Amino acid sequence: MNASRFIQKLKEIGPGAIITASFIGPGTVTTATRAGAGFGFALLWAVIFAIVATIILQEMVARIGVVTKQGLGENIRELFDNKILKFASVYIIMIAVAIGCAAYISGDLLGTSLGVSYLFDVPENIVAPILGVIILILALTGGYKIVEKLMIFFVILMGIIFVTTMFIAGPDILELLQGAFVPGIPSGSILMVIALIGTTVVPYNFFIHAQTASEKWGDTDKLSDMRFDTILMISAGGLITAAILITAGALIQGTEVTSVVELAAPLEPLMGGLAPIFISVGLFAAGFSSAIASPMGAAATVSSFMHWKGGFQNRKYKLIFAIVIIIGIITSAIGFEPLEVLLIAQALNGIILPLIAIFIMIVINKKGLMGEFKNAGGLNVLGWIITAGVTFLGAYSLIDAVKAFI
Repeated sequence: MNASRFIQKLKEIGPGAIITASFIGPGTVTTATRAGAGFGFALLWAVIFAIVATIILQEMVARIGVVTKQGLGENIRELFDNKILKFASVYIIMIAVAIGCAAYISGDLLGTSLGVSYLFDVPENIVAPILGVIILILALTGGYKIVEKLMIFFVILMGIIFVTTMFIAGPDILELLQGAFVPGIPSGSILMVIALIGTTVVPYNFFIHAQTASEKWGDTDKLSDMRFDTILMISAGGLITAAILITAGALIQGTEVTSVVELAAPLEPLMGGLAPIFISVGLFAAGFSSAIASPMGAAATVSSFMHWKGGFQNRKYKLIFAIVIIIGIITSAIGFEPLEVLLIAQALNGIILPLIAIFIMIVINKKGLMGEFKNAGGLNVLGWIITAGVTFLGAYSLIDAVKAFI
């Protein structure tokens, strides 16, 4: 690929950046920090697996969107002739995703506020709702283009910050390579492995990607641009996650941590006063982008199943987005984040993640729908292996949520 063609492809990026900015949120940042602090570089392979799985699944849903010119929800609906099965599949997934987005939006906003609170000593329950209002105004007045540009900016910003801190931390390269390419599950790390994968493979991102890809690349001639965007941007997300884990593994291995802000103190001898600024800005970028994606995911999922066209141009889409972000504004302001609701969301996620993955594999292999763009044999094998993996994750998440209720 020559330089001019590469630059042209870079100009086409967008939906992939939204997916990356979505999964690099407070949950991923905290999980990667804790994984590095608890197990050094030993779980880097899990990050690589999660990114490869995400690239493969997200490429499939984006391809479905471009080829069919429809969202994932619309294609799932058309799998069933039986009205009962159609009703059950549509509403189980749609309601589960919407509840999940609404349940986690408070945490996204509070996670975003951590960086600001750490730097300026302002209470999180004051910062979080203000950020929620800003997101609401940006999305409702600016629409998709401003969201896409913001997400690209945040991915670049997070990349610069967290990759820079990784190099400054000076990790042991041989240990790093061993953790990346020699899979192992140290004692007590299985939950961390599941968390690293679970915060990367996100159900509502499938619906966002199918919708945004179908709108951005309306012709199958653009499939190569879609793949470039998907592979480049999600790989960038993997690099960011790995950089956080590596930095924590190099600086604070063997300590118990609850947030990425705890990396600031050990970085200060190396970076001086820039350390807390770097970490706080990185955390803000991760949280803000994820807080945009969560209501966007609910809106994209409901719109896709209900045949609402136009994305941000559709008033019903904006209404769903507004409802979710308003829930986040209120709950983050009053500190209302009941464990029962979060457990229900976790249980529902455990049910729908395998279900959606299976539906993706069915749709992508429908000759009458996808034609020459259906999966090739090798990709099918990988797809079903990943589907089996996310089914295990979903089952584990469901069992964990049920145990917490008992």
